[in-house]
Parts: sequence; C-alpha cells; structure tokens
Amino acid sequence: MDRNSAATASAVAAFAFIYIIVIGVLVAFTLWVYWRIFAKAGYNGALSLLNLVPGVGPLICMLILAFGRWPIEDQLAALQGGPLSPTVPPSSPGTSVMPTA
Repeated sequence: MDRNSAATASAVAAFAFIYIIVIGVLVAFTLWVYWRIFAKAGYNGALSLLNLVPGVGPLICMLILAFGRWPIEDQLAALQGGPLSPTVPPSSPGTSVMPTA
C-alpha cells in the first residue's frame, strides 16, 4: 500500500466514524422526542422504540398518534363527565346530584 492510499483509507475511516456517531445521535434524539410525545399523549413512552423497526416503525408511530384514541382524551372526558366516561366525577361541595326520571 502506498502512502496516498493509506492517507485516503484513514480519511475514509475517520469520515465513517464521524458519520456513525452523528447517525447514532440523531437516532437517540428521535427516540427521545417520540418518547416525550407518547408520554404526553398518555401512552407508554416505550412505544417510541417502534422507530427502530426499519421502514415501517415511524409509519406505525405516526398512525398510532394520528388515528388512535389517546388515553389522555379518556381521562379528560372522565373529568368533564362526557359521554365516554365510565364513571361520573364527584360533584363539587355544596351541590347535589338529583337523579332524573
């Protein structure tokens, strides 16, 4: 191996090392962002690990977030006493709930 090809090989190796580090940081950042989004939506943050599935992982995450019923929506409906709430929230002090006939 001559001097020129050795220098080229070391430059390519250095570039590959830096490239792998940058890609690893981007993947870790993406997982962290999706973890926070899932946690704020009321899902388990570990669903962000679906992004590690090549090709379909990010699509599955987006479909879950776009079309799934968010657990936080169920909690909000329960607090507001909406039609989807399985239990009636307690009434405030000084008021009574009268059954309707």
